[in-house]
Formats: sequence, C-alpha cells, structure tokens
Amino acid sequence: MLEETLVLFRNIRNSDYDKSLKGYKKTGGFTALRKALEMQPGEIVQLTKDSGLRGRGGAGFPTGLKWSFMAKGTGKPTYLVCNADESEPGTCKDRELMLHDPHQFLEGMIISCLAIGCRHGYIYVRGEYWPSIKSLNAAVQELYDDGILGEKLLGKGPKLDLTVHPGAGAYICGEETALLDSIEGKRGHPRVKPPFPAVSGFNACPTTVNNVETLACLPFIVNEGAEVFKSFGPENNAGTHLISLSGHVNKPGVYEVRLDANLKDIIYDLGGGIPNGKKLKGVIPGGASSSVLTAAEIDVTYSFDALAKAGTMMGSAAIMVFDEDTDAVKLLHRIVRFFSHESCGQCTPCREGTHWARMIIRDFLDGNGNERKLKRLHRVGGNMIGTTVCALGDACGMPIQAFTTKFADEFREVQALAA
Repeated sequence: MLEETLVLFRNIRNSDYDKSLKGYKKTGGFTALRKALEMQPGEIVQLTKDSGLRGRGGAGFPTGLKWSFMAKGTGKPTYLVCNADESEPGTCKDRELMLHDPHQFLEGMIISCLAIGCRHGYIYVRGEYWPSIKSLNAAVQELYDDGILGEKLLGKGPKLDLTVHPGAGAYICGEETALLDSIEGKRGHPRVKPPFPAVSGFNACPTTVNNVETLACLPFIVNEGAEVFKSFGPENNAGTHLISLSGHVNKPGVYEVRLDANLKDIIYDLGGGIPNGKKLKGVIPGGASSSVLTAAEIDVTYSFDALAKAGTMMGSAAIMVFDEDTDAVKLLHRIVRFFSHESCGQCTPCREGTHWARMIIRDFLDGNGNERKLKRLHRVGGNMIGTTVCALGDACGMPIQAFTTKFADEFREVQALAA
C-alpha cells in the first residue's frame, strides 16, 4: 500500500501548522540558511550536485549543474528568477507550497541566491494566482521585518532583496526566456538560444531560473545531507516529488511521493481508484504536454528515467486519469485547442501546426474525418516536434502522435458513426 513520504509537505500535512515566519521557525525553519551562510558558494553548488536534485518544473535538468553554468567575471550582477508561472493544465502543486508553506520555499530561494552570488531575486507568479501572490508578498515582508532580507542577510550576510512579480496570464511565459522578457516589460516571446540565460538572461545579465518545488527542496538537502535526499529514489532520480492527481479518481489532490513509487499505485492507493467501478482507459502522466499512457502501460515507476523509457515524461507531474467512458478524440481536441490558443505565433510549425491539428480533429468530431486525415494529423504532430524555438511545438506534437497511435481506432469509430 503506497503512502506519502513527507519532506516538502511535512508542515502542510500538520493541521496545527502556522505558516507565518514565527510558525516556520518553530519547525526548525531557517536553520538551513544559517548553515549555508557558513559555506562557500561552491560548496552549496557541490552539495546540490551530490544530492542529485533535478528540476521539478518539467525539464528535470540537474539543479547544481545548472547553477555551475552561470557566467563568472562578467562585471554584471547575477540574478535568480523563480518560475512560479504554474500554467500547465492539470498542475497545482507549486500553489500549495506558495499558499500554505511559503517560508520553506523562500528559504530555499535565499540559499540558491547564496550559491550563485545573486543579490536580487525575482518570483514570477502566474497572474491568476492572486491568493498565492498575496501569501508570498506577506511572507517576503515578514523576512524584511525580521532582518533576514535587506542590507545584511540574517544581519551578517550579504545584501539580498526579493521581489514578487505577477504574470499576465500567458502560458508561454512559463518558458524561461519568455518569462525573462515578461519581467523586463516586454511581450513574452521565447528567445533563440544560445545565448542561454546563464550567460545573458534578465537584463542581459547571468541568470538562473528555477521552479518553486526545486527551490523548496534545498533546506532539507542542506539540513539532512545529500545522501538522505538521494535515498528517496532510484539512481539519477533523487528525492520526493509533488504530484497533482486529477481526473477520474476517487481522491484527487496534491500528494508527495518518492521517485521510486509506481504510477499504478499512485492511482489506486493514493487516488483511491476509478469512481463508480469504471475501468481505467488511460493516463496523461506529466501534464497536457506529455504522451498518454493506456491502461496496460501504467505499471511503471514514476521517475524521470522510467517514464522516458516508457515513451512519455514526468513533465510537471500532473497525473490526469480518464476512464472508459472518455472520448479520446474530444480529449485530444481539448488539449490541442489549449496549445493552439497559447502559441505565441513566433514559429511557423507551431503557429500553423497547432491550428491545422485543431481543425483536423474538429473534422472528425463533425463527421468529416477519414483515414487520410488521420495520417495527416499524425504527420502534423511530428512536424512540430523539434522544429520550434521553445518546446511548445513539442508539447502539442507529442500528445497528438501518442493519441493518434494508441487511440487510432477511436478516430475511425467516430467517423464510422458519422457515416
């Protein structure tokens, strides 16, 4: 029987927890920051590398390695930007941290600032997350009032400021370079890389962009050590992960699991199985941009590497479950319609491909589909993968290819019924 492993949610799962700075300190909060202040920046980077922490925002890139790419000796300030623009359909895990335990995440962000020599960090929050923005602003003000932030970190360290920056509702600004453009006051457009943000990011200065959950892991790593963090998952998949479980399950919600948990156990143990005795039809395991798995494919370890081997990805760890009554064609249409609406229009394969795909699926729903159009839809999805400046083309193309392969018969059934 799978149960939660509480690391990031150890305070949130305590019904008596006080999320204020005073309450966080009672649980040992900011002891990790005091330890980090006694360490050299390179030591914090190495500790993070040793822990095996990988980014929790979608890409799964090693965090310590990402920090080590920061350009040095440029004479420019360095910046840390937290990507709290949680907009992937089905994803709501970072919201829980920002709303209910903001100081844990902020402590991790401050430790990260020490690691890369940052003196001003920005938290870019999804524009629709007003309760989270309010919670973070209040928490940041507490840190200033307590002397943790400001001219001297904890009264003895370097100067550090944090700014909460609301987004404006564009999904594309979850891409790190579009996010940086947005903070700079520009339209959020993904940039051509190189240069990467570590060389030329915010205001053309060296910048690291990390996810909320990624940063929230750091106090535990500093306090407990790299080996303890690594013990929560298989090799190259260290730690716990927050998952957003939704769809046709009896107990939807945000859960914290080890990275050696089984996807089937997550659905049936934590999620309580499928309601009303229905059969499982499929699972979207990592947000709308991940390739769908059929019911026969869910007996897989929920880790970065195991899911990649299964032909999909962990992505934002948003697990969306659908039962036997779900129309796979309508489901794909909803996914593609979202990406078509959110495309910035910069790249032709994405701008045109998402539109074409949406119209072809609409043809099937209207009774105007055929085998030739099914093949064309599959081809359009493939033409978007790897041909755009950012990953939005991939995010739409991969689900299209998976659905048209694994649920091709449903497209044919829709057409047969129309005929």
